Amino acid sequence: MTDTFRAILVSKADSGQTTEIVDLTPADLMEGDVTVAVDYSTINYKDGLALTGAAPIIRHWPLIPGIDFAGKVESSSHASIKVGDRVVLNGYGVGEGHHGGYAQKARVKGDWLVRLPDSISNEHAAAIGTAGYTAMLCIRALEKNGVTPDKGDILVTGAAGGVGSVAIAILSKLGFRVIASTGRASEADYLKGLGASDIIDRKELSEKGRPLGKERWAGVVDAVGSHTLVNAIAGTMYGGTVAACGLAQGMDLPGSVAPFILRGITLAGIDSVMAPMAKRVEAWKRLATDLDLARLDAMTSRVTLKDVPPLGAEILAGKVRGRIVVDVNA
Repeated sequence: MTDTFRAILVSKADSGQTTEIVDLTPADLMEGDVTVAVDYSTINYKDGLALTGAAPIIRHWPLIPGIDFAGKVESSSHASIKVGDRVVLNGYGVGEGHHGGYAQKARVKGDWLVRLPDSISNEHAAAIGTAGYTAMLCIRALEKNGVTPDKGDILVTGAAGGVGSVAIAILSKLGFRVIASTGRASEADYLKGLGASDIIDRKELSEKGRPLGKERWAGVVDAVGSHTLVNAIAGTMYGGTVAACGLAQGMDLPGSVAPFILRGITLAGIDSVMAPMAKRVEAWKRLATDLDLARLDAMTSRVTLKDVPPLGAEILAGKVRGRIVVDVNA
């Protein structure tokens, strides 16, 4: 019986970086008190940056990328994580500075792992991934600031992407009326199938706009940043909340303080990478009750390890719809 396992390994090269599927042994893994037999990983925007080298995401070379994984604990010396536990990992620098989920095994700190609710399978956990977990953190921020379905519509930007798709599915189940912003008109039926009521062209939001616009929505889930975020803020109703979690358009915020001081709007920053464990556990508990798994399946496609490298460029180009599950054992 061989002790090797397959993994995607990204290495530094004179030309930038190389990506290959290799056979490794447990000795190649990094330090940690829990070893997980990985069942599934996924592809997020940050994974696209790591796979392509489009941004300096990788901080340790060579590295197994993949900021998410779900699987079963194989060995553990951690007090709270037991052999046989089904666990999920999102963030904590995994897939950036620590070997990640594009492998059949992972060794990490037990403090980074969340035990999965019984109702969420390992495959569904990977389909949710950092994108879906981040969507729930955004929705929790809206709720904590008093945004309820009776207050008005919710705008979701980058709607056909991972965060947007999951956010729409959850928000609609919670009774919110959702406006989906996308640059892909062909995805209108897909977005309405997830629960969106209206579809708007992202061009309405992606160019320089006025400091204050017409009040159109009570809350926003934004994964885009830059002018899109500024215009989303400018169209938010008095006392509304905007949850900002992404930078697909850019890291800049070329806007005005007017919406904040004239309309009392809250801009809630959402960090999923280093979020405290209590927030993570709560988010996964809510995902177990508030995400329709049939809608999750409808937004999910499945690939194997060998399919992953070219998908990095596709997700950065906005060509990936919804969520992608990576079956690392197929």
